[in-house]
Amino acid sequence: MTDNSPILMWFRRDLRLSDHPALDAAARAGRPVVPVFIHDEGVETLGAAPKWRLGLSAADLADRLKARGSRLICRRGQALEVLQSLLAETGAGSVFWSRLYDPDSKVRDTAIKAAMKAQGIEARSFPGHVMFEPWTVETGSGGFYKVYSPFWRAVKDRDVPASLPAPGRIPAPAYWPQSEAVADWNMGAAMQRGARIVARHVAVGEEAATGRLADFLDRKVADYKAARDMPGMDATSRLSENLTYGEISPATIWHAGQRVLHEGARGAEHFLKELVWREFAWHLMHHSPHIATGNWREGWDGFPWSEDEARPEVTAWKRGRTGVEFVDAAMREMYVTGTMHNRARMIAASYLTKHMMAHWKIGMRWFADCLVDWDPAANAMGWQWVAGSGPDAAPYFRIFNPDTQLLRFDPDRAYARAWIAEGQARPPATALSYFEAVPERWGLSTGAAYPDRPVVDLKAGRERALAAYEGRSL
Repeated sequence: MTDNSPILMWFRRDLRLSDHPALDAAARAGRPVVPVFIHDEGVETLGAAPKWRLGLSAADLADRLKARGSRLICRRGQALEVLQSLLAETGAGSVFWSRLYDPDSKVRDTAIKAAMKAQGIEARSFPGHVMFEPWTVETGSGGFYKVYSPFWRAVKDRDVPASLPAPGRIPAPAYWPQSEAVADWNMGAAMQRGARIVARHVAVGEEAATGRLADFLDRKVADYKAARDMPGMDATSRLSENLTYGEISPATIWHAGQRVLHEGARGAEHFLKELVWREFAWHLMHHSPHIATGNWREGWDGFPWSEDEARPEVTAWKRGRTGVEFVDAAMREMYVTGTMHNRARMIAASYLTKHMMAHWKIGMRWFADCLVDWDPAANAMGWQWVAGSGPDAAPYFRIFNPDTQLLRFDPDRAYARAWIAEGQARPPATALSYFEAVPERWGLSTGAAYPDRPVVDLKAGRERALAAYEGRSL
């Protein structure tokens, strides 16, 4: 490595320029910087919606880099092979990246660091995906936190480094290696016709994320604590989509939230607690990676959940046609917008895992295919929280009744009307869009009648679930 050898800046889930420690360090090194995005093994296995949305984010980053006189070099292949090829082509002596904490990424990155070291290449990883590195937050006895409330108390007063500005200049290499075009990868192929519908609702890129944050803090944060549970209201930040792809850093959101909190904004602390809930999910995934693939709590492997995805009631759940309005509205919102209100996620998950007694893995996999804000840690923890097998889990006897939940959180049925067209003389465009977004093979049209009864009766489903849970002597 020479003093002027280029640095490969490998972008992954950090598709932004500001508050980017790895990019900042690369730009300050005084050496040429070659930004890189790799359609690698991790990207290849993504579900339909997150893969499509990731492609949009990568394309936006490429435009932002181009506007600064730089480029995003895009390649497809195994990450190590692509990096080694680019090292040879550019004469780069270093590879920088932001750390990730899911099991597959950790295995990949550890192997790449070892290979780089063996070649005499500098490989440096930086923070940026979370505010608190998981190994820095410990209980008094030195273990990791398994319950959210004490985790919040442990981190809420910690210093979070100030957000870094975007580099004023990103030094360019004398020679740019060849790049593939993101559009040629057709990352939205599995979305089929749904991509056109969901595209109306996404907010792609760093600029859009910053705008969302500003709008939330200006208009919504004061009433957030109460209004966030009302799915028919525009009361949340919707930043989960942007956090997923690193279009905005959690630290940037934290500092902005702290500012309005100190200015007296009601609801700001609860908003910050939700941000730390995301941190808690990644803390758990780092320390107990089995949460991504199996029951987090011991003693749950024998619980009698059905793993049969072909059951008619599970198919009805997936299609938003269970005959339970809150559940169906939730699923349809996901197909049209790529996201789902958090209260609705809990209701949809509870109905699947408790009333239907279907395994939480079925729902977790389905959300991983359909959500543009899919986050592996939050998705796994959320499903197991509802099912009862996860950390901080809801008590087994807490089986949400979708009908009473709808009356409480959607009393004027604004949410139900927004997403269920059947039975309305003049259904809104959001509800009609569901029929345009879902696969044609489902054979659904606006003329279809809404189910006249739930596929699983609420009372009978609750009693069956309680009997199963109590049978475990919990």
